[in-house]
Amino acid sequence: MTITLLSEPPTDAEAQAWREVLTASRAADLPQLPAPSPGEVAGRLRVPPARGRSVRWASENGIASLLLFTDGSNDHTAFLDELTVRPDARRRGEGTALWRRVREELLAQGRTSVSMEVDLGGAGQAFAESVGFENVLPMAWYVQDVRDLQDVREARESREDAASPVPGYELLCWPGLVPDDWAPAVAVAHGAMDDAPSGDLDQRVQTWTAERLHAAHRLILARGGALTTVAAVTPDGEVAAYTELVLPDPAGPRALQYDTVVVPGHRGRGLGLAVKRRMLGAARTRHPSLRHIATSVADENTPMLAVNAALGYRRERAVGYFQAQLKG
Repeated sequence: MTITLLSEPPTDAEAQAWREVLTASRAADLPQLPAPSPGEVAGRLRVPPARGRSVRWASENGIASLLLFTDGSNDHTAFLDELTVRPDARRRGEGTALWRRVREELLAQGRTSVSMEVDLGGAGQAFAESVGFENVLPMAWYVQDVRDLQDVREARESREDAASPVPGYELLCWPGLVPDDWAPAVAVAHGAMDDAPSGDLDQRVQTWTAERLHAAHRLILARGGALTTVAAVTPDGEVAAYTELVLPDPAGPRALQYDTVVVPGHRGRGLGLAVKRRMLGAARTRHPSLRHIATSVADENTPMLAVNAALGYRRERAVGYFQAQLKG
């Protein structure tokens, strides 16, 4: 079989073929998820990542995408964000051939490990384990119906103009980029993610700065997505908690809850619940086509699991961060 390296940037024909493989695979493996939109696929293929560089390959019925970190802290590792074969062409060696090409690139670039997210219990897990990956961080995806607010009181609290339900804090909502005046404080708050469960994942924590925060957010917007950040702030300008919501397709029915952070000195006061409720109200107002918000949480992250349960999230599917150690 022939495996080709995608153009940089990909041509329209390459992007269309890529989307067709993704759509067919998602319909078979994850029918509860919407098909990727043309704009979402084109954005991911054509706008370079903020943390490294992507290398992509395509075969007749399959695709593979590798993110090689170049952030100075994780240049020893990489993330395999796609390796998919059309359902009607599986078990013919095409996925294995794509993996071999990926592995050759990893070794050529001096990488000693690679990770990827895998849905548990299906063909993806069986394939990952067959080529040497192990589950180093058990997780699950949870989903919330944005129309399913518990009562009228909660709906009032989640309105964007409502008073903060936690005394001593103000809730601020920022569509798009976090304002320059607040970006340094949000970057400092992001440091509280350092104690989030990471299992045995071979990635080193980086220090967040206002510049890095804006680079990550600009990437979302440049790829055609929509971004909203809600923060709980103190009178002296500290960001005590925040949450981010991303719509890869702003007109689509599904959003992704990105980071939700509560700074250690402010935990136990309901701030995680407060920022997520305010986010829900903002999402309902700004994105009338939105139907579901999805988020992934490590199985051992019991505080965030409790917050999500209070908001009505239900477990959608089990996943894991799988990792392979590489040898020449």
